[in-house]
Parts: sequence; structure tokens; C-alpha cells
Amino acid sequence: MSFIGILFVGGFIGWIAGLLIHENVHNGMIGNFLAGIIGAWIGTGILGEMGPETGGFYLFPAFTGALVLTLIVSFILIKTSKW
Repeated sequence: MSFIGILFVGGFIGWIAGLLIHENVHNGMIGNFLAGIIGAWIGTGILGEMGPETGGFYLFPAFTGALVLTLIVSFILIKTSKW
């Protein structure tokens, strides 16, 4: 799929992950968007090809990777901002 499709699917996955954990990555929607794209790429690389494929990402590993990356980044930003 095209680069625009990858951005759209990765951003949508990041947005959903941000809604589920009730935390926004730094810079709100843009941070969730970037965490979604990067997390989807990492999740697909680690977990492999599972489930349906859309926009160059397999949905289950992409969503799992985006959710984990959003949690990690949110946790790190919360811990560092309190110091």
C-alpha cells in the first residue's frame, strides 16, 4: 500500500491505543499518531504476520505494538515530568 495508507492505518491504530489506555503521548494526537506508526511497525516486526493485513500492517501485531509503545512512552513521560 502507499505511504499515505501506512500513515492513515498507523495513525488510526495509535489513536485507538491512546483511547484505550486513557493517556496521551506528549503532544496529544500527534504523539499518539507517531506512537501508532512506530509501534505498529515494531509489533509487526516482532510478532510477525497474524490476522488481516491493511495498509501494510497486520492488524493484531500492529495494534499490540502500538498499545505497548504508547504505554511505555506515557509511563516514561509521566515519571520524568514529576522530577
